[in-house]
Amino acid sequence: MARTTPHDHPHSAGRPAHRPDDQPLYWRIATELLGELRDGTIPPGERLPGERQLAEHFRVSRETVRQALDVLRRDGLVATDRRGSHATLPGPPVEHPTSLAFPVGARRPADPRAVDRATVTWETPPPAHAEALGLAPHRPTLVHRYESAGADGRGRRTAVTSFSAVALAEVEELGRYRDRADGTSSAQLRRAYDWMRRAGLTLHHRDAITRLPDAPTVRVTRLVQDQYARPLEITDLLVDARQDALVYEFTLPAAV
Repeated sequence: MARTTPHDHPHSAGRPAHRPDDQPLYWRIATELLGELRDGTIPPGERLPGERQLAEHFRVSRETVRQALDVLRRDGLVATDRRGSHATLPGPPVEHPTSLAFPVGARRPADPRAVDRATVTWETPPPAHAEALGLAPHRPTLVHRYESAGADGRGRRTAVTSFSAVALAEVEELGRYRDRADGTSSAQLRRAYDWMRRAGLTLHHRDAITRLPDAPTVRVTRLVQDQYARPLEITDLLVDARQDALVYEFTLPAAV
């Protein structure tokens, strides 16, 4: 049996020549990272997370991450400059100004002032989420948590999202996160709505905005359904109204 070497290309072979256990760990991480580049988890042109974040994400050492990036860099799939590494696969722009952001209230990735953290867990969702998604009581699902604040700690936003069984069954990219849902690894799902559209789902969303009693906090509850009125996800966003403001962007269709 031929031995896998650093010169084997994870993107060029239809199937790996070896069982996963026979492949060097860095080669497997390069293959997983390539999958995230291709499915839009890391959009074309966007900077990759740093070595430390990637090591936490894949639960490997930083040296293994460096070796995996070297493989992708040699194949022209990742480029590195003074600002860091970024994806070079062809594809659509990183972000369209009128696209629906996930989760609701998420700051733009380019905002240098924001300090963001996002994780996923496999757990029983809040009762209101379970009811909205049509989940049986105590049935676990993929739950995404997002926290963001300015560099000075002000303007704090927190969001909790629960996904439906329909979303996990029909959106391949979301389904992959079940095995990573340990609540510790970084899980930015900014492309979640793009993945849903790619799966053939037409998205309809409704946002309900309320002010919590006896608190300067605004809650935004977003429910997203598909063209068959099946729930896909529900998010509860909390925003400190004293220090922050939400901006909604939309485009009106041209007159016919």
